[in-house]
Amino acid sequence: MSKKISLADWQTQLGANNSPEALVPASAADNLVYSTASGRINSKTEQEIVGTAYADGALRVRRETKGRGGKTVLTISGLTGSNEQLNALCSELKKKCACGGAVKDGVIEIQGDKREQVTAVLQQKGYQVKQAGG
Repeated sequence: MSKKISLADWQTQLGANNSPEALVPASAADNLVYSTASGRINSKTEQEIVGTAYADGALRVRRETKGRGGKTVLTISGLTGSNEQLNALCSELKKKCACGGAVKDGVIEIQGDKREQVTAVLQQKGYQVKQAGG
């Protein structure tokens, strides 16, 4: 018959140290989100760059109503940066224009037709702006 031993004794017989990170293989540690030994594991991910810039380097400010139930929305495309940077710029534009908006797929959407205000704010920040669309 086999003798029953504790987990700690078994690990010492195998020569493993008792740290929780040593118990997880390196390949599984990359996908690890939560460990019962240490709790939530925050992975250090690089910030993903979203948005595509145009060749001339200018931002496009476009007024759209199609597919939005007749509501007018201002879209700003041509920005590149992380989601945090785009969200910060979007929130600044929403405060200056006193309206709502969102960031979707690297494009900032501002509710309403505020082209003059948005263009002025973006030019003050040093962006080259072109108005496109109706």
